[in-house]
Amino acid sequence: MFGRRPKTTVPSTPPETRAGSADTPDATRVLADLLARPTQEGILEAALVHAARLLGGRVAAYAIVRRGQDTVGAVHNYSRALMGVALSGPWSTLRTRLLSDGTRELYEQNSPDLQSLLTECGMKAVTLSLVVPISDRGHYVGALVLDRSGDEGVTPTAQEAVTRWAAAIAPLLGILDSREDWKHAARQITGAVVEAIESREFDALGHAQAVATLSLKIGQQIGLADRELEELWYAATMHDIGKIHGEPGHALVGANFLHGVGHLSEAQRAVRHHHERWDGQGEPDRLTGEDIPLYARILAVANAYVRLGGIERVRSQAGRSLDPRLVSSLEKLDL
Repeated sequence: MFGRRPKTTVPSTPPETRAGSADTPDATRVLADLLARPTQEGILEAALVHAARLLGGRVAAYAIVRRGQDTVGAVHNYSRALMGVALSGPWSTLRTRLLSDGTRELYEQNSPDLQSLLTECGMKAVTLSLVVPISDRGHYVGALVLDRSGDEGVTPTAQEAVTRWAAAIAPLLGILDSREDWKHAARQITGAVVEAIESREFDALGHAQAVATLSLKIGQQIGLADRELEELWYAATMHDIGKIHGEPGHALVGANFLHGVGHLSEAQRAVRHHHERWDGQGEPDRLTGEDIPLYARILAVANAYVRLGGIERVRSQAGRSLDPRLVSSLEKLDL
């Protein structure tokens, strides 16, 4: 019933609109890692990489996970020989600490055998450690430990940024502790990170969830299958993810961020084209009518309703910026 065009390759985004750069910490890349590997280790590895970028300079790091005892759950710039090793350490105080004597406490609290392993991994050379606990609603989940070797320090601003980052990932780890279905966990993770990004602007908080809910209602109204509705949900939830780098070009940034997530290829196209217009006056490619991907057209209608707040104002855009048949489908819903 509703026209669909064959898939086309999404053009590469110009360098100036790509998500992140070599010297800029980029939370959207972390989200891409989470979607690709929604596991505890995957989340912790991505979290360590991002935390190291927040500190800047040369950083080696590891994550501690509380599972009855404290074990190493991920490493960054350290040997994987540490993975799964049970350790005692300066994270037990459950507060952020900057240790100017490096790993002294870590060595003192562990056996000679473990001390030998720590030395083999290069920890004897550490001169400064930042220990940041991870706590989800009062429940201790673990800690991020970031080490420096040399004279470089840690600024208060960088320390605060890492502390906030640890607080942001804590709910994600809590979700994976209690979910057996990774797809459900991935949706929860996506929603949590998008909400964290939206919280930077009070007016935007909850926008993605509202657009996603309405998009699914429209999708169900026109007969999309469950698999299609799943991908539509991701498209709607992440349609504004590129705004973490600002408003201009955010559709291109968001689409480029989803590049390589194969099972979300249609969601990628929807994010790229959700600002196209039915009359061809939109962006970025000035597509017209049914040349615009179906999911993008659904997003446009849902987005317009959420932003404009009334069916009459949406109806006035039918045949201009919005697909008139999808507007008719919206009118049939019990809103």
